[in-house]
Amino acid sequence: MEQIKIWNIPKQLLARNLTNYRKELVGHARRVGLVEWHPTAANILFSAGYDYKHSAKQVMVWNLDTKESVVASPVKTISCHQDVILSMSFNTNGSLLATTCKDRKIRVVDPRLGIVLQEASYKGHRANKVLFLGNLKKLLSTGTSRWNNRQMALWDQDNLSVPLTEEDLDGSSGVLFPFYDSDTSMLYIVGKGDGNIRYYEVSAEKPYLSYLTEFRSYNPQKGIGIMPKRGLDVSSCEIFRFYKLITTKSLIEPVSMIVPRRSESYQEDIYPPTAAAQPSLTAHEWLSGINREPIMMSLRPGSELLESQPLPPEKKPFSNSMVQVSPGLLEPMTQLATNDDRTPRSLLDEKTPKWAREQRLEEKSRLTNGTDIFECPPPKTENELLHMFYRQQEEIRRLRELLMQREVQTKQLELEIKNLRMGLGQF
Repeated sequence: MEQIKIWNIPKQLLARNLTNYRKELVGHARRVGLVEWHPTAANILFSAGYDYKHSAKQVMVWNLDTKESVVASPVKTISCHQDVILSMSFNTNGSLLATTCKDRKIRVVDPRLGIVLQEASYKGHRANKVLFLGNLKKLLSTGTSRWNNRQMALWDQDNLSVPLTEEDLDGSSGVLFPFYDSDTSMLYIVGKGDGNIRYYEVSAEKPYLSYLTEFRSYNPQKGIGIMPKRGLDVSSCEIFRFYKLITTKSLIEPVSMIVPRRSESYQEDIYPPTAAAQPSLTAHEWLSGINREPIMMSLRPGSELLESQPLPPEKKPFSNSMVQVSPGLLEPMTQLATNDDRTPRSLLDEKTPKWAREQRLEEKSRLTNGTDIFECPPPKTENELLHMFYRQQEEIRRLRELLMQREVQTKQLELEIKNLRMGLGQF
């Protein structure tokens, strides 16, 4: 299909088949082979097709931030390739675009200016797919060696004259698809027609790529997709999930990568803050030359996605967004309430933040007839001892839940402050 259609997926997912698309992009003369969303800018889409003549060498840049349902032409075309484009990959903030072409060369392109910044002319590796490796300033390509062995190569994105390292995998003919998880520094290599998935650990220093192990299956995959990090099951320590297309059985099979852990608590070390679904800048800002890092979020259960903010973000009083502060700040407020009896309670409640009023309610709930329940005399019988024990266990459980909620709130505040600083840093 030479047209690109944009669909809206409801938040409650699909209850029936979708028949009405949101936008249609018209510009390719033949079948479209690649589409790639910009990682940080809203409504910016890149596409490449299998058109004949000059169109086959172009990457089209589309701005969907328009009222028209049919977009007749792209806002930019990148015409630096010599043949059909085979793959595209953005760096973290979308300021660089890496491509592979049917001429087997790797190019690093400025996606706004359309000029080639780096081009690999190395003859020992014929690249098919290319991938940016997060913030490591490195590229990973898969392809074939001069002896037609399937091969992967690691490159310095600022110097593509020769790869940092090469590794031959096997003599099969299927295309190798690389997937990189920047949160865990894990690289997954999936071969079309293979039944296995190899995975490696990536480091900034030599030897760069460390083979770990592989997933094996008797069912070969015709194609493969992945679940975004936001959809993983963190309670089972799932760090990556594939969806294998198995045509021999007419099914799509999920394959989860799980880190074995005995603890049932949230594993902070394998779930660092990850990129959220919210864009960090508008289409107009990106087209005008602005770059921003992605907005981050926590995968901890109970945490919420960061609320959408105007871009650039507005300055808000911290009292509106702050949900937890040090308990030591509560002391001056409680002293004010006890020392100045002339202050009406309604006026004091209006001046006191919500979190402080909730804190006072929690403290009052501990009092019975003016006596602290935790300062009662020691138990004299076995029944009183058991009663005290179970009451303390219940209190410990409640405090643990409260502590976990405060940790989630603290993490959300840290992410909001980081995104606010990042937005203000542009001015």
